[in-house]
Order: sequence, then C-alpha cells, then structure tokens
Amino acid sequence: MIRLASFALAAVCAAISLPAAAQFAKPEDAIKYRQSALFVMGQHFSRIGAMANGRVPFDAAAAAANADIVAEMAKLPWAAFGAGTEGGKSKPEVWKEAAKFKEHQDKMIAETGKLAVAAKAGNIDALKAQFGATAGSCKACHDSFRNQ
Repeated sequence: MIRLASFALAAVCAAISLPAAAQFAKPEDAIKYRQSALFVMGQHFSRIGAMANGRVPFDAAAAAANADIVAEMAKLPWAAFGAGTEGGKSKPEVWKEAAKFKEHQDKMIAETGKLAVAAKAGNIDALKAQFGATAGSCKACHDSFRNQ
C-alpha cells in the first residue's frame, strides 16, 4: 500500500513540474486536481489525528509514513489555483487576496513539514502538539478562503 502511495505521489509530483497551462486544459481540471490533492492529504492527516486524539493506538511508523505523505501532498494543490480556475469550494477571496492566500499556503506547508519531523521523533506528545498547530493552519485557510 505504501509503495502504491509512493508511486502515485511520484507521478503527481512529476505532473506539477509542468507549466500550469499544460496541466489543466479546462478550469474544471484544475478544480478537480486541487480537490483531489487536498482530499488525499486530508485522508492521511485524519489517520494521524486518530492517533493524536486517542481514537486508535499510537503507531510511530504509521504516523511517520502518513505525515510524510501529508507534507508532500501539502505542496501540490497550489498550482491549480491560477487565474481562470475560480470555483469549486474556493471563495473569490482566493484570487482577490492572493498575497494573503499565499501566506496561508506557506504556513500550511511549513506546519506539515514540522508534523513530519514530529512524527519521525516517535513521541506521541510531540505529535499531538504539532498536529494541533498543523490543524490550526488548515482551519485558518478554510475560514478565510473556503466555502463550507
């Protein structure tokens, strides 16, 4: 399963190295791409959350593997927020307040990187603390830029 996820992640990373115009023939393609990337990231993030919140037993190896995927996936959706890709669950403010949106992107990427480091430490308390900070960065962006 991890091998398949790694292969898929490598394929997605290769795709983002292309110019944005080449990636998305239609605005709907960009919307689908960013929603898919964020969905996959959310699935792996929720696995870490289940451990951090005590719903499932802490498994250091699983936490580290999921956190690595979250950190990589956090880098992907932003190319799909170009001009002309308005829609989906995104508020118009994404395009009207581009600098603020970029700050939120950068914060989330940084926090997910810290989450991967905390998960690799194998300490549930460190993981819990960083999970909260990472979740806060997601929430802050959703509050400002996502229609619920």
